Amino acid sequence: MAEPQMVMYEEEFRQIQAIVDALVTAANASVAFIIDKNGQLIAAGGDASHIDTTSLASLTAGNIAATGGMAKLLRENEFNTQFHEGENANIHIQLVDNRVILVVIFDKKTSLGLVRLRVKKASEQLVGIFKELAAKSSGPGNAMFAEITDDDIDNLFND
Repeated sequence: MAEPQMVMYEEEFRQIQAIVDALVTAANASVAFIIDKNGQLIAAGGDASHIDTTSLASLTAGNIAATGGMAKLLRENEFNTQFHEGENANIHIQLVDNRVILVVIFDKKTSLGLVRLRVKKASEQLVGIFKELAAKSSGPGNAMFAEITDDDIDNLFND
């Protein structure tokens, strides 16, 4: 069964953004992102001006999906953490509560150990926020449009 579409509320977005900003500082990272599993950028912290964030978000989601396929072949549920090391930049990717993807880009000014430590703390904070959002999204206030069908929408535009 597909997960219901998550609705982002302003208060939770502010909390998520604060976590991302704090993570960049605490890990001495260049950039941090929160991406949903469909490849949509939710939040970004640090200096992302030199990065095509739309492409990075899509490619990261695809990477998580491909890695999930490899995990299933090995009879694993998921590989929650990935690390890619380059000459000038490194990427730490963390699947958070199987809901969103936390990406941290860093260079030689920091260490993988520090990044992992700070990502663990940020992930724990994010789990609580996304569980709260899921509960709000499934609450009775969001059922207001549940009775509208695809046929109703088609009929609206056929007139």
